[in-house]
Amino acid sequence: MRTTPEREYRTLLLRTLIATAFCIGAVLICYFWIDRPVAFFVYDHRINKIQVFRWLTYPPPEVQNWSALALTILMVRRAWGSFLRWQKTLFVACLSLIVGDVFGRYWPETWTHDNSSLIGTGTYGFHPFQRGDDVGSFPSGHATRILAFATVWLIAIPRNRILQVVVIVLSASMLVSLVAMNYHFVSDVIAGSVLGGIVAMYAAQLARLQTP
Repeated sequence: MRTTPEREYRTLLLRTLIATAFCIGAVLICYFWIDRPVAFFVYDHRINKIQVFRWLTYPPPEVQNWSALALTILMVRRAWGSFLRWQKTLFVACLSLIVGDVFGRYWPETWTHDNSSLIGTGTYGFHPFQRGDDVGSFPSGHATRILAFATVWLIAIPRNRILQVVVIVLSASMLVSLVAMNYHFVSDVIAGSVLGGIVAMYAAQLARLQTP
């Protein structure tokens, strides 16, 4: 029996709800038992002084900065014919980058403008519906960008194992670096990853990237 678009979206909605439920549970566990010990471990052992972790945090915002140019070039390209599959995938991946917001949470460390933080000022906790650089830790915007972009490629190229491994390794390395640099708590990265993955799944579904 042929699957209808409505059935596909109901399945996607169910998966989204399940992922969200697991994400909430993981965030709560990390908030009470994991986030603070990991942040202090990174600080005490000076892990955030390892330059390779810093370098791995640079690509996500740069990719987003260049995504507008990529979209413009692809829109011009579309006037001369249909997209090739990789071009359509790139177009959807760039679109999925343009999402993400902050819930309101103090940072692990003080980085800019004397922002409140766990290690810098001893402050820890959520501030729902507040925005600003001082409470912008949750969810991780970097993690959202990484998974929003990467998941589209994983969905669109399920048979290319080599490219899938490259995407997964690079994404995982950048996510680990966010924690290793004390830019984000573990739960920030988990929540950002789930948000980015959900956005990518809906973008890929709308673009019908699952269909060869």
